[in-house]
Amino acid sequence: MNDTGKYIFISDVHLGLRVGNPGQREENLVSVLKNLPDDTKALFLLGDIFDFWFEYRYVVPKGFVRTLGALAELADNGVQIYFFKGNHDIWTFGYLESEIGLRVVKQPFIFEAGGKRFCLGHGDGMADGDKGYKILRSIFHNRILQRLFSNIHPRWAFSLAHSWSSHNRLAKGQRYKFKGVDEPLYHYSAQFETKERIDYFIFGHYHAPGEAVTPCGAGFYILGEWIHGCEYLEYDSFTNVITWKKGRFTSGT
Repeated sequence: MNDTGKYIFISDVHLGLRVGNPGQREENLVSVLKNLPDDTKALFLLGDIFDFWFEYRYVVPKGFVRTLGALAELADNGVQIYFFKGNHDIWTFGYLESEIGLRVVKQPFIFEAGGKRFCLGHGDGMADGDKGYKILRSIFHNRILQRLFSNIHPRWAFSLAHSWSSHNRLAKGQRYKFKGVDEPLYHYSAQFETKERIDYFIFGHYHAPGEAVTPCGAGFYILGEWIHGCEYLEYDSFTNVITWKKGRFTSGT
């Protein structure tokens, strides 16, 4: 298969988060999705595209119709769409795959294009340390607990989720600063590349766009979030060039 074309990497849109202008944020994302280059081969959604996503057997979250429609159109046109479960949109159980046509993958995900090898992930729970968060993450991913949560009526479940989300650092206006070689995921990448050749490491989660070079020469990238900046990446497998892109941004209130 010819893999020459564009590869797009987006994370941390947090659709539905009641901060700034949620409607404008979705409009910005849809605009990017509808105007991707004609030779786009794959779109990687690296987690927290939704601020909360939980699928019941007969119920899915309200809203996001324009986003889902734009994604379905891309899939129908042959663009491969990869969806990583972030710490806010873990709970997808088949709807996005069957209705939209995307593929849910686990981190770290190794992908090759243009002769380059990528290591991708949302980034949460991958680095050393933060044992408390890793315990919480294991609880969120526990299938038995997920089944128990599904017994809560959606009215109360979604109210609880949005209340919890309102305490995250984006909602509180806390801005994380990119730490370069001191990033926990940078150390993870440096260790990972001793076992396997990687040309690019790309993650989300930290909401602070930045880049560095690993000890073995791989590109290391943290993607931005879409409340304050809308930064994402585009890789051209013909030229082997990876570049920053920025969606249309209006802060709003």
